[in-house]
Amino acid sequence: MRLPLAICLACAAAASPRAHAGDPPQSSPARPWALNLRYRHESVDDAAYARRAEADTLRIRASLQHRFTPHWSGLVEAEAVAELGDRFNSTANGRIAYPPVPDARALEINQAWLDWSAVGASARIGRQALVLDNARFIGNVAWRQNMQTFDAAQFNWKPRKGLELQGIWLDRVHRVNGDDARDPLARERRLKAPLLRIAHTVPGGNLVGYGYWIEDRDVASASSRTLGLRWTTSHAISADWKAAVAMERAQQVPWADAVGGSTAYMLVEPRLERGPLTLKAGWERLGAGRGRAFQTPLATLHAFNGWADKFLSTPANGLRDAYVSVSGGVTLAARQGKWEVACHDFRSDRGSLRYGSELDASLGVKLRPGLDLLAKLAHYRSDGFARDTDKLWLQLEWAP
Repeated sequence: MRLPLAICLACAAAASPRAHAGDPPQSSPARPWALNLRYRHESVDDAAYARRAEADTLRIRASLQHRFTPHWSGLVEAEAVAELGDRFNSTANGRIAYPPVPDARALEINQAWLDWSAVGASARIGRQALVLDNARFIGNVAWRQNMQTFDAAQFNWKPRKGLELQGIWLDRVHRVNGDDARDPLARERRLKAPLLRIAHTVPGGNLVGYGYWIEDRDVASASSRTLGLRWTTSHAISADWKAAVAMERAQQVPWADAVGGSTAYMLVEPRLERGPLTLKAGWERLGAGRGRAFQTPLATLHAFNGWADKFLSTPANGLRDAYVSVSGGVTLAARQGKWEVACHDFRSDRGSLRYGSELDASLGVKLRPGLDLLAKLAHYRSDGFARDTDKLWLQLEWAP
């Protein structure tokens, strides 16, 4: 722990107060290039392992974007991840006695795409990051050092105000484990996956309908067809308070050569907001079906069902996650920051199995423009599923 603490404290001493800590570091829109450096220490104490993982990693990401004409532009983005030590299982270094921390060494082209845009329409082809809605089904897993990207083509059309149609073809997914992962299936997967999404702003909120036909050509059993609806709405209830809710319902069946029965997904998530303060409750169900449970393998999974990542794959008996969270702003030594605390109760969808509970907390502080410090923890306690796990992260991110 001495190395991450020394780095974080040194940078904090040199920083000056500015802006909001919750805003991700970004380059100026007028600048064609972008650079991002992120150092992270991740400590994992998992009762399933005799040793504690202590992972220190450094990620460097650089991109160059160029507009060739008023309608055409392109981007190339390179990414490198260095393992600073070997007291963890990166999934590439062979240190299987330690808990896994999938931030493996990497040197790769993260994105490389060509973009066409016109009034009301746009298209993009090439390797790209994708985030659909809240990333529950399709996401870029930006939390991990090596982002998830797709070899894909997409077309977006806005025929009128408040209506958007999006069609995407996925050919390949490049996973967060990187090209050096010991398991070839953890590096990338070949896909045949048309995605269709229609978003319509209507009086009172926003309605999204989607269909995802995902054929995994490397693991046939992972193929699925998912059809769903997502509704979000927000209303002011006083001069200071705003109430909002997100509701979602989807049905998933086997696709291509996969087998099994139909499974359901449900989400109800109300929240109250007052400035930076947000009070949120939620209930999420990933159903259990005949021979398979509802799965979302291309999602940003770290954002759901607890930061300890005990449910990256839905258990055979499904999952019900009841949770509450509170987040807000804070000022520390004249520096602006953001904090969050969340509690989860996990149960099976079929039967009356208890999977355990989890407490998550984070504190982020903007040390100066482009320099952000984050401390984050997850405390999972098992009730017969998996094993007790504690995780701690210290992270420093810089984007000039």
